[in-house]
Amino acid sequence: MSKRLDVKDLINIGIYTAIHFLCIFIFAMLGFIPQIFVFAGVFEGFVGAIPIMIFLTKAKKPGMLTIMGILLGVITVIMGRPWQALIFAVVAGVISDIVWKLGNYKSPKAAVIVCGTMMLWMGGMGLPLFFSFRDNYLSSLEEGYGPDYVEVIKSLTPDWMFFVMIIIAVVGGLLGGLFAKRLLHKHFEKAGMTE
Repeated sequence: MSKRLDVKDLINIGIYTAIHFLCIFIFAMLGFIPQIFVFAGVFEGFVGAIPIMIFLTKAKKPGMLTIMGILLGVITVIMGRPWQALIFAVVAGVISDIVWKLGNYKSPKAAVIVCGTMMLWMGGMGLPLFFSFRDNYLSSLEEGYGPDYVEVIKSLTPDWMFFVMIIIAVVGGLLGGLFAKRLLHKHFEKAGMTE
C-alpha cells in the first residue's frame, strides 16, 4: 500500500473533519449556560471522538491526522479565535499522527488515545477567554449575553482553568473513544482493527 495521500484520502479527511467540527459545535451550545461552560468540553470531546474513531478506520497513512488538525485550526481562526489557536490544532494533529503510527494504524488502544489527543485542538477554541485575550473577549460576550452572564464566566475561569478545560476535553475524547470502540467493534474488525 502506498504511503502517499490520494484524492480519496483527502476527501475522507475533509468529510470527517467537517463531521467532527459539527459535533463539537453543536455541543458547544452548552456554553450558553454559564455554569456548564467550563465542563462543556467533556461532552464535546465525547461526541467529537465518535467521528474521529470512524475516521481512523480509513486513516492508514502518515499525515492524515496532521492535515485534520491543520483544517481544524484554520476553521478555528476563521471563526475569530487568535492565530495561536492554529498551533494547538497542529500540535494535536502531529501528536495524534505519532500515536496512530505507533499503533501501526490499527490498534484499538492507540485509536482511543488518538480520540483524546485530537481534542488538544480545543485549547485554541478556549484561548480567547484567558490571558491577554480575556478583556476583549469578555467585552464582546457582554454585548451579546449581558453583564450577569459575563460575571459568572469570569468567576469560573481564572487563568489556570485554561489547562483544566483542555484536560476535560481530552478526558471527554478518551471516554468517547472507549464508547465508540465498544459501539463500533464489528466495524473495526472489518477494518482490521483488532486487539
